[in-house]
Amino acid sequence: MAGVAKELYALIERTVEGLDYELVDVERAGHGLLRVTLDAPAAAGGVTVEDCERVSHQLTHLFAVEGVDYDRLEVSSPGVDRRLAKRRDFERFAGAQVQVQLLAPLDGRRRFRGRLLGVAGAVGQERVRIEVSPNDADAQSAGAGRAKGRAPGKKRSTPDELAAPPQTIEFALADLDRARLVPVLNFRSGQR
Repeated sequence: MAGVAKELYALIERTVEGLDYELVDVERAGHGLLRVTLDAPAAAGGVTVEDCERVSHQLTHLFAVEGVDYDRLEVSSPGVDRRLAKRRDFERFAGAQVQVQLLAPLDGRRRFRGRLLGVAGAVGQERVRIEVSPNDADAQSAGAGRAKGRAPGKKRSTPDELAAPPQTIEFALADLDRARLVPVLNFRSGQR
């Protein structure tokens, strides 16, 4: 929702959901670009080009009627590293690998990577739970050394550290800065 007024976001959300899609994000970018990201959770194949055209056509007409200021409109699917922001995102993708960044440190860290266990709690008091393995914690803190498997000057993990049980962290959804799915790409489709 970067740079987008709540009223405009709500207008776009009502329109997108009225067309049976899910609004993932709305962003104002440079040079008058208004970027709308949508998903089609009911469709097995996800968002198609035709879906994007349909929503783009509807939003173009809506913006003309409502006097929304923009130069270009981009409507797209969320991609493999889909952003997670709403409660329903955390419910839908429970069990998936995620990367999260918190607004304030939790146990001395703001970034975590692990398996999303889910979300619980009343509206406005939601708590997100993630299972983080010690290896993921090391990989996240490794920073620039991640490409080689460890940070410069960091010792290799011992077998005991590798066998350590995963930890569960919990934080308020309101404390979330950003979250995304970790892309899972399978280049082996069973064909050789």
